[in-house]
Amino acid sequence: MLRVLWGLLFSFLSVSVPPLSPGARAVLSKEPVTPSPVLEAMQLQLSPSITALRQANPPAYFISYLVTDRTFVTVEGSNGALLESDQQHNRVLETQVRVGDYDLDDTHNIGTRSMSQSSDPTLLPLDNDIPALRRTMWLATNKQYRRAAAAYIRVKTSRQVQVENAETTVPDFSHENPVVSYLPLVSFRVDRRPWEERVRRYTAAFSASPAVMNSIATFTASATNQFFASSEGAREQFGQIRYRLELYVQAKAPDGMNLERYANFDWVNPSQAPSDQQVMARVHELVNQIQALQKAPVVEPYAGPALLRGRAAAVFFHEVLGHRLEGFRQKQITEGQTFTNKIGQVIMPTFLSVYDDPTLKEINGHFLLGYYPFDDEGVPAQRVTLVDHGVLKNFLMSRSPLPGFPHSNGHGRRQLGYQPIARMGNTIVRSSTGVPFAQLRKMLIEMVRQQHKPFGLLIDSISGGFTITGRAEPQAFQIEPLIVYKVFPDGRPDELVRGVNIVGTPLTDLTKIVATGDKEAVFDGYCVDESGAVPVSADAPAMLFSELEVAKKQTSTDKPPILPPPAHDPLEPEPHGVKATPWGHLR
Repeated sequence: MLRVLWGLLFSFLSVSVPPLSPGARAVLSKEPVTPSPVLEAMQLQLSPSITALRQANPPAYFISYLVTDRTFVTVEGSNGALLESDQQHNRVLETQVRVGDYDLDDTHNIGTRSMSQSSDPTLLPLDNDIPALRRTMWLATNKQYRRAAAAYIRVKTSRQVQVENAETTVPDFSHENPVVSYLPLVSFRVDRRPWEERVRRYTAAFSASPAVMNSIATFTASATNQFFASSEGAREQFGQIRYRLELYVQAKAPDGMNLERYANFDWVNPSQAPSDQQVMARVHELVNQIQALQKAPVVEPYAGPALLRGRAAAVFFHEVLGHRLEGFRQKQITEGQTFTNKIGQVIMPTFLSVYDDPTLKEINGHFLLGYYPFDDEGVPAQRVTLVDHGVLKNFLMSRSPLPGFPHSNGHGRRQLGYQPIARMGNTIVRSSTGVPFAQLRKMLIEMVRQQHKPFGLLIDSISGGFTITGRAEPQAFQIEPLIVYKVFPDGRPDELVRGVNIVGTPLTDLTKIVATGDKEAVFDGYCVDESGAVPVSADAPAMLFSELEVAKKQTSTDKPPILPPPAHDPLEPEPHGVKATPWGHLR
């Protein structure tokens, strides 16, 4: 099961995105870029390691070192108080040793067996002490060779009793031209005190509404430098700075349903940090939505015309199409392989095209979270045309080849601690026949009339989604909207509803797109699957569907709190010098 997340991530996702502001500045080297001592240590250790292990039995044919040097800041507040304020710095080594050869090695899938998902990371010294760095690499290389050698023996044995198919008879590892690239490294200085005050202020503003049960504001900042070197001759270094502010608010409906709203701000330049006015406007918006959702009726299961705004449509394509075009899924027998044999076939309306381009840093002024210059296998990021006017053209490829696709296109990605596999970066959906949103809405209403439905649905905001790609379960997806309206054909005002999940199957629902808007919208999030959580973006226009199915959202039976929230109990004396502020008058 694969999921896109907008919410707060666990602490191991320290490569989060976040904001800078007063007291923070980014530092980017303007001097000619030279290789880091970390790369020098890698190169010095690679040469004797590959020479020795090529003579071992079984022989190794490939070694790579991937080092991630991270400084990250976290400031978190809840309900007007500070929960956490911290800065950490670590350096992590991930070593890969491949035993056998490019055609058959220790990672080979036999039957339902898959390679290990863990990269077995090791902490590396923070000092640029080359002997100390090399000693850690030396120990890790020995450990990884032993593990790979044992796996290779199991592969050789299993091949004698397991049936293979065309997808598993291709080489296990692709030949790629090694790249030598020394891009600038990054660092920053962040004064956490201004952000400590801001997260207190934002969450206190949430608490001014009696509807709010809990609120969290989290500021994160990360400076990540990545170093890659391989026995093939690749040498790469680059740095990225990211900032994120996240707002989360929780409430309950009278029937016990949990209500949640979430918003985030992402940027890479301190000058782009959101102002207090921008954030407070979003706070007001989220609380107003929570209060409206508390009063909204629960929608009944429904199948009929639906209109998805751009961000919701972007998530739709990420879940329904994107994961099923990840290359490794085409060669695993446990996968549904929905599109494996459909290259050159029409799989969606011919007015739609889709590409994935992790080289894009922004689009229409919007920062894209899925940007990276090199993937986690040292291959340069590349734009890949996936669907051209409805026709399937390509897959997202790591260095795990497929029949007809012998090379990586720079999409081997992972969260720290996982093995890289083919993943999305910036997934872009484009239409050749977009129309203004007002016209799309009229088309929705006319379609409702033609189908004799009581209403259509307008999906305005989403929280995330997930999809199932394994063949042991139904080939289905679910998208989790938060703001949904019934649109009536008789001219009545739209009605906000809650408790909606969009459900469906890919081959059917992709063909039910009948029109698109002429403006796109971007979502940024973290996508979780077999190689962990990686930052992704998607950009798409609004989309009109002739039919979508919605089901009831899972709910709770717990009643809302019996006691009124603090500061909203009319019998509770106000603290000295403090006066409760009605939500409508909050500034």
